[in-house]
Amino acid sequence: MIRTTIYGIGLGTLFLSSGAIATSVTEPNLIPMSSHISSDTVKIAQSTINTAAIEQSVFTQINNYRASKGLTKLTRNSAIDNQARIHSQNMASGKVAFGHTGFQDRLKAIGISYTAAGENVAYNQGSTDPATQAVQGWLKSPGHLANIVGNYNLTGVGVASNSKGQIYFTQIFLRT
Repeated sequence: MIRTTIYGIGLGTLFLSSGAIATSVTEPNLIPMSSHISSDTVKIAQSTINTAAIEQSVFTQINNYRASKGLTKLTRNSAIDNQARIHSQNMASGKVAFGHTGFQDRLKAIGISYTAAGENVAYNQGSTDPATQAVQGWLKSPGHLANIVGNYNLTGVGVASNSKGQIYFTQIFLRT
């Protein structure tokens, strides 16, 4: 994980079991705007993935972890959710590579003034509990964990899947 103070991007890559991968980034002091996209249940490979339920599970697990460490819970924000979801959809469709491409643009599109921002991304495939697999992978990675326990107060979670059965996760963190 590399961190710099102005417009710095810290990246980490983690390979999880069951073919899952995750990365994290932290970016301070950028100025944002807004966009909207809905979360729907997506039908893939003879199974239905309820992306809204997976997003809620990630959010709940992250807040439960923060509370277990004596940290304040994060507030979920729909504008942040929308940008996280768009990024997950873009990764799932192959429009952008897996990673943090466009992070500064997502922050601008959110439309909330902030003093610090971070992002965790992951994908997995074939898991019976994809949200827990992604969160547990993040918790085992120092870079991802730094975002999870960071001094943030707002978050958004976006999940998308593709025809290969891969599920992509994006969680954005902001301090306002």
